[in-house]
Amino acid sequence: MHIRPFTETDRPFLRTLFLAARKASWHWLDSNDWRLEDFDAITLGETILVAERDGHRLGFAALLDNDNFLHSLFIDPQAQRQGIGSALLHAVQQRFSSTGALKCLTANQAACQFYLHHGWKVISRGESPQGEYLLMHFVLA
Repeated sequence: MHIRPFTETDRPFLRTLFLAARKASWHWLDSNDWRLEDFDAITLGETILVAERDGHRLGFAALLDNDNFLHSLFIDPQAQRQGIGSALLHAVQQRFSSTGALKCLTANQAACQFYLHHGWKVISRGESPQGEYLLMHFVLA
């Protein structure tokens, strides 16, 4: 597995991956208005890391480097539970210069458990248009 910076040639595939992964993971939300271009808006101005194996893009993470904030981490639904998310998360955590942060929707229980398993701690709860979320922190060792 190789984690590398995003290039423009990744955009078409990651748009498709993002749409498919949201539909698979955020099943409690109405996806009728979701579009491929949502990827562009959600990652605007962010650092994007791409996970690939044998030339196949399998997932991505988008973060705000200056804020040590992981904004998005999505894996192709057909490639989940293969260590891709863990590899991306590790690459993101290595970029943090201080305590990392993320928000995880509580209805996405698999994602919440994933972050807890990787040492993230729940700091507080909040509400978003997509539902309740957990604010989580990752403290550098």
